[in-house]
Amino acid sequence: MTIRIGLVGTGSIAKRNYIPCLADQQDVSLGYFNRTQSKAEAVAEEFGGEVFDSLEALIDWSPDSVFVLTRETERLAISQDLLSLNPRRLFFEKPLVAAAGQENVSEDDFVAARALLHRAAAQQCETAMIFNYRFFDQPIKAKELIAQREFGRVVNITGLVHYACWSHAIDLLHYFADPIVELSALQSSTVRGQRMAAHDVTAAFRTGQDATGTLIGTSMLDWTFPLLELTFNFEKGRIHIRDLDGDMEILDGHSGRHETYAISRDRSRWDQYDASFGKSILAYLDSLRHGLPPPVPGIAGLQELQVEAAIRRSIALKRPVDLAAELPLEL
Repeated sequence: MTIRIGLVGTGSIAKRNYIPCLADQQDVSLGYFNRTQSKAEAVAEEFGGEVFDSLEALIDWSPDSVFVLTRETERLAISQDLLSLNPRRLFFEKPLVAAAGQENVSEDDFVAARALLHRAAAQQCETAMIFNYRFFDQPIKAKELIAQREFGRVVNITGLVHYACWSHAIDLLHYFADPIVELSALQSSTVRGQRMAAHDVTAAFRTGQDATGTLIGTSMLDWTFPLLELTFNFEKGRIHIRDLDGDMEILDGHSGRHETYAISRDRSRWDQYDASFGKSILAYLDSLRHGLPPPVPGIAGLQELQVEAAIRRSIALKRPVDLAAELPLEL
């Protein structure tokens, strides 16, 4: 069986983090479309595969899945164009929709993404997300330890996050705990940071299983230091995840031990970052091979945007937001 993967967008992210892994699979054939066709041709020359001069030609090739790897500012329009051609499956980079960039997600982005997934579902087009932070070594290990040591449910969560990791942090919160159902947010009065400049935000929230927490988003974290710090307090333990596979701390309430897990020091966080894409992509390909649901479904991308939309609404209206009542997923 040969799996046909179409790639829409052959920019730097696609070339660095997607195509090498896909091209290395013996049972995968690649087809490319890029609005600047010469870029797609250069990728095909380096990695192999076919270049198509239109989305229609790409879909006529009958790909098993189409990876939407354009800039987030362009993702909605190209995805709508693709759905008009009835693809079998769509696999999205994150965030699902962000017209003004991932550091400035709006409520309109959530509404547009919800309509996009509704349309896909109506056409029986399966959707999936990358959310590769789930596939870093430390989150994988954390999941194992939570199950093995019977830590119980999450009761508290705190997060300090650079906007470069923001959508991933929200997804990890959902992954380790459960979806946020209510939140209240504030933002700084000034725009901060030079890279991904934006207002800082702080959100206090409650999840469906009554865990409470706070999440701070900012561009003011120095890239030399951790860009992501998440702490999950369970009934019988605590886990602190730091950066892109930085040292992870475990406080085991059963044994009373304080443990630290670290990756080998000969690997950088950027090595781990690149590897996480490969693990996420391979997990998705395995789901195609075996006819299983995707490991990260498209709704995960919508749930992440729902939280961002609630933050924007809370800031604008200066009150708490009930996500299900005011910003329903409707899926």
